Amino acid sequence: MSTPKQRLQALDALRGFDMFWIIGGEKLFAALLLLTGWPFWQLAANEMLHSRWHGFTFYDLIFPLFIFLSGVTIGLQRHSLSGLPWSERQPVYRKALKRLLLLSVLGVLYNHGWGTGMPMALDEVRYASVLGRIGMAWFLAAMIAWHLPLRGQVVVALLLAVGYALAQGLWGSAPYSAESSLNTWVDQHLLPGITYQNAPLDPEGLLSHLSAALNALLGVWAGYWLRQPTSVWRRASWLAVAGMLCIGFGWTFHAFIPVNKTLWTLTFVLVTVGWSGLFLALFLALVDGLNWQRMGRAFALIGVNSIFIYLASAWVKWEYTVDSLIGGVIRAVPEPAQALLAVIGLLALQWALLALMARKGIFVKV
Repeated sequence: MSTPKQRLQALDALRGFDMFWIIGGEKLFAALLLLTGWPFWQLAANEMLHSRWHGFTFYDLIFPLFIFLSGVTIGLQRHSLSGLPWSERQPVYRKALKRLLLLSVLGVLYNHGWGTGMPMALDEVRYASVLGRIGMAWFLAAMIAWHLPLRGQVVVALLLAVGYALAQGLWGSAPYSAESSLNTWVDQHLLPGITYQNAPLDPEGLLSHLSAALNALLGVWAGYWLRQPTSVWRRASWLAVAGMLCIGFGWTFHAFIPVNKTLWTLTFVLVTVGWSGLFLALFLALVDGLNWQRMGRAFALIGVNSIFIYLASAWVKWEYTVDSLIGGVIRAVPEPAQALLAVIGLLALQWALLALMARKGIFVKV
């Protein structure tokens, strides 16, 4: 049996694996296609692009997987504020609100800040963000998990899922279109600032925070399961079974409620939670069951500083540094291999920085 510390190592490794594809890993397959010309790499490279509208690719999973893992952390800690006096609950609420606010502000800065600069052009700011979505989904799931027993959490999750699906599906004549969805109406009337690429709705808009909270809440339940005093293989097996069931239900209802990331439909929640459960089961089996500690530590270096490296992907021009360090080497190899070597250099530079930060005990947490 594994200890909570070991389970957290698998969790950090999976979080790092998730972030790996954001910090440059998604470019590997296109570079391998350029080098080899093999059709397989074209298929893999296509999975590194978001779906245009309805549908699902591997790259669509990266964001909801991170939200799911934030919920797993809540479940592993299993705090309960129910029945505690206000004096004991207040510091927890204050910390949770500060985390939500900080992630929201960092999300705006990741989107390149306050419009056109100072003085602030508030109507040109994109307030919706990936980090803001992570913060809100985590906050809603935490409030539910901290105040309700498991049965109450299930009831709230069902009400939220059914209510969101009905509200979204019964809205207008084209409820799952970019122009006429309920999400679009909410963003156009209630979301301040601008949307992503000035589209009719924002992929991290207001309404879909509610369905994204389901990803985090189901992650909470996975965290509860990881706490069980059973073998690694039993925990991994049941996580995998639950994951496959969620994927099956999601695609079964796809004909009625399309799997759509931008709208964050209920079927998208089911499919992404299912794949999140499968990946969590896989990493639990590899890191804890088969003791692949070296792989776990390599990815965990990214996972333990995931917020830092995500922000740095927008604020640091890594390619410039790579070119300064090994640009001559890259240009010396045959042209088809140059893109692959550049990607490897990019990943190696970031990993080296994260390794140095871990060695010095520097961890950026929100």
